[in-house]
Amino acid sequence: MMRAQIEVIPCKICGDKSSGVHYGVITCEGCKGFFRRSQLPSVSYSCSRQSNCPIDRASRNRCQSCRLQKCVTQGMSRDAVKFGRMSKRQRESLRAEVERHRQQQQNLQAEAQPALPYPSKACRARTPHLLQAPASAYSFPGEPELPPCPTDVLPYLVCSPGESQALGLAYQGSCVSPGSGHSDERGFDSRQPSPDQTIGMGIRSYDPEDPYCPYPPSLLHIEELCDSIVRSHRDTSQFRLEELQALRWKLFSREEIHAYQSKSVDEMWQHCAVRLTEAVQYVVEFAKRIPGFRGLGQNDQITLLKTGSMEVVLVRMTRCFNTENSTVFFDGKFGSTELFKSLGCGDLMVAVFDFAHSMCALRLTEQQMALFSSLVLINPDRPCLEDRGRVHRMRRGLEVCLSHMLHRDNQESLQHKLYQKVSVLQSLCSLHVEKLHWFSQRYPLTVHSVFPPLYKELFTSDLPSMDSL
Repeated sequence: MMRAQIEVIPCKICGDKSSGVHYGVITCEGCKGFFRRSQLPSVSYSCSRQSNCPIDRASRNRCQSCRLQKCVTQGMSRDAVKFGRMSKRQRESLRAEVERHRQQQQNLQAEAQPALPYPSKACRARTPHLLQAPASAYSFPGEPELPPCPTDVLPYLVCSPGESQALGLAYQGSCVSPGSGHSDERGFDSRQPSPDQTIGMGIRSYDPEDPYCPYPPSLLHIEELCDSIVRSHRDTSQFRLEELQALRWKLFSREEIHAYQSKSVDEMWQHCAVRLTEAVQYVVEFAKRIPGFRGLGQNDQITLLKTGSMEVVLVRMTRCFNTENSTVFFDGKFGSTELFKSLGCGDLMVAVFDFAHSMCALRLTEQQMALFSSLVLINPDRPCLEDRGRVHRMRRGLEVCLSHMLHRDNQESLQHKLYQKVSVLQSLCSLHVEKLHWFSQRYPLTVHSVFPPLYKELFTSDLPSMDSL
């Protein structure tokens, strides 16, 4: 069997493109060299965590101990037979695996037909300019900074000149003009590739008369789409994993917990509404950077954000959860459910913490979490969508990307488990709205006059107005 045939199988260690069988296992050149260096007598690795660090293309250099452990687990050994000396049974088994991977790649290419289009020039002219979310008031030093908003502008979700008052979802102050911010004279976000630039990326340009023309069903496109979403996720994450890891044992003292518990229901709801709004602003920024999202109609963008942003916040919250002591990062430290006692929502908080536990048990990589977050947000089953077919095509393209990534990571079994989490997320959001309705009946003035505008737009639109109370 030629090396070119083997290369269809990704590296068994990190999922990168393989270069052949090295030390008895199909690996890339990087993992081959790493294993060779690890066999030197003077080399000794140790893990500063729990010896269960995820190893993939992006994280393989972060923990040498866990990388070596995975190499050994997969069967790499200095004494392993070379490929040319494999037994007939081993060669047949490898040929069968190569054939299986080829078939899966062909299926991915066939499924990639309904992928994400760039909008036509006419459609782009109607696409609203989305504002940048400001950095959190308690973000870490060195955290990727999101472009700041002008001081006289309060960001909500989207804005189109002349439409902000009709929609009630733009911002206070003047709207951003088409040539301002990060958009060029053609209306493109300078951080996103224009249709002309996609030619250099190996992606075909699009016929202006056919804004729904799909991308070519190529593995190159799937990889680029995965990378784009992962990059968007990392650039818009509120906290960096390294910083969270360093602070995971920075806990609230008993006195600090008592101070939170001493807050009135009204005060604690206000405090949590502000913190939740900050997290949502990062989700809004993430949504704007998902390829194809800005090509959707303005009303559909709003619908997806209003119905899905809270679900994505809950998914992202699992990055800030410490399963060893059941605490979550909040206001700069880690605290348990008792920190939120004064909310009067014990059942909601227990359910949220249980969800975080179950998500952490899946041990998702950052790449997998990025793809899952985009799937949660781009849901064609949301009510009141105007162009459901277009959202469905977007969703299908993202599903293909997630399948490809899980296959590449040898974790196909995760896909069913992740889809099961979607219904749990929807139940949690329904419970949150139910609790908010209870709170609004007791403190209507707080809900309608004190809560952050974005929070009100997202979660209180179905609640009774002040005039009806």
